[in-house]
Amino acid sequence: MSHNSLSAMLLDLAILFFATYLLSAILQRIRIPPILGALFVAMAAQYTPIGQRLLAEDLYPTFSFMAELGVMFLLFFIGLEIDIAEMSSHGRDILLLTAMGAALPFLLGLGAMLALGYGLTVALVVGMTRIPTAEAVIVPILDDFGLLKTRVGQFIVGVGTLDDFFEVILVVIVSVWIGVGATDAEASASHEVLMVAVSAVVFAMVCWFLYHWGIHWLSQIVRRDTRQLVLLSMVLLIGFGGVCEATDLGMVVGAISAGIVMAPLLKEDRHGEQAMRVFRSIGYGFVGIVFFLWIGLSIDLGGLVGNPTLAILLFLAASVGKVGATLLMVPMGRLGMREALTIGIGLDARLTTEIVVARLLFDAQLIDLSLFTALVAAASLSAITVPVLFAVLVNKWSDYLIPERPADSPMMEKAEPCQR
Repeated sequence: MSHNSLSAMLLDLAILFFATYLLSAILQRIRIPPILGALFVAMAAQYTPIGQRLLAEDLYPTFSFMAELGVMFLLFFIGLEIDIAEMSSHGRDILLLTAMGAALPFLLGLGAMLALGYGLTVALVVGMTRIPTAEAVIVPILDDFGLLKTRVGQFIVGVGTLDDFFEVILVVIVSVWIGVGATDAEASASHEVLMVAVSAVVFAMVCWFLYHWGIHWLSQIVRRDTRQLVLLSMVLLIGFGGVCEATDLGMVVGAISAGIVMAPLLKEDRHGEQAMRVFRSIGYGFVGIVFFLWIGLSIDLGGLVGNPTLAILLFLAASVGKVGATLLMVPMGRLGMREALTIGIGLDARLTTEIVVARLLFDAQLIDLSLFTALVAAASLSAITVPVLFAVLVNKWSDYLIPERPADSPMMEKAEPCQR
């Protein structure tokens, strides 16, 4: 990157950050998480020289890398806040919802593509794009409302993390299909999925060892203070992110796992609590903002103009599938109606995987321009509507969803527990 490009990028980001800061003051008054201000600011900036410069070839790789760091910091902090014991108590329900939340959107997406006359292979792949949840889009809102440690938060984070394995399988299948052709794709994909499964088992064993013994031993090598704990956390976060990317598990899994492993150590004393505040400040005050700016600049609703029927069908296939799956938990006695609706909306957040897979298929000339733009438009529509609708529902049903509101929740004031 040239000196002029660097200065332009810094100035553009400063303008976007300042606009986000001003807009967040308004959003706070209407009880909308301030971090969504970055999303709205970037959507407007798309049509200005600032948006055009940040999306240009010389600046975009750096901007995109900063956004990826934002995802890692946000999800690392979420990992720190996860209550393993509480999530384990909901383990069967989370697994059941993961299965139903994968099956229904997949079948609806598959059926819609076949009904529109697309081939079985394309329909299968597009059906799989209806499954993954972009939890990085919704978890900052969970944290803002103090929902992370509630049943709603545990279900969204748990199901969203398990959905990442479907995301890995989807990207593997598409990459192999493009790389080796349809004749050898099945065998190659099976081999790749097996390698990912082996990597997941080995990675889980490493996490288990570090969680119980390794990380405490490492922390005793140097004098314990906030700076050293932050440094050790960064080693684990970046290391896990790199390893999971290299083994196709995805840095989302790496970042959340790093937070879970570090949580017991950071919750031991005031130095650890200070380190957690550092990560929260960096995530929500800097790189997390960049991530939401990147989302806003990535949104493209052009497919709604070119082929609105297809784009809306794809959007509804995922939305109806995710919400429908959670509503099925109500007659089973696993969730209340308002909990189910809120969780279903939260799990409907999508963006990155859908666009990446669409781009891979389009570049390989396996789908036409109409389907490509419709996939991008459906993902973009989700990125706009889901965070806002989720925030509205939590505001409306906060007394029901948050029986005991955390004292440090940015969006909530302390209130008396209410009855379910």
